[in-house]
Amino acid sequence: MRHSDTSPEVHRLQIERLRKMTGEERIRIAFKLSNFMRRSAASRIRTEHPDWTERQVKRELVRVSFLPEPLPPGA
Repeated sequence: MRHSDTSPEVHRLQIERLRKMTGEERIRIAFKLSNFMRRSAASRIRTEHPDWTERQVKRELVRVSFLPEPLPPGA
């Protein structure tokens, strides 16, 4: 069973459109989505820690992306 807020017809059209794209077009979309998510996550971190420097925000962004636990101080 598929759980989605997209109707089967719209989903079919999306898949059809994606299949017609070149590899370069699909990669471009993937990079845009990745950049959007990274900016959104960084924005959330800045909101949660308004006193943090940009370096601290980037460090936390890497941590939440790849590590399950906080980094040790100075890492």
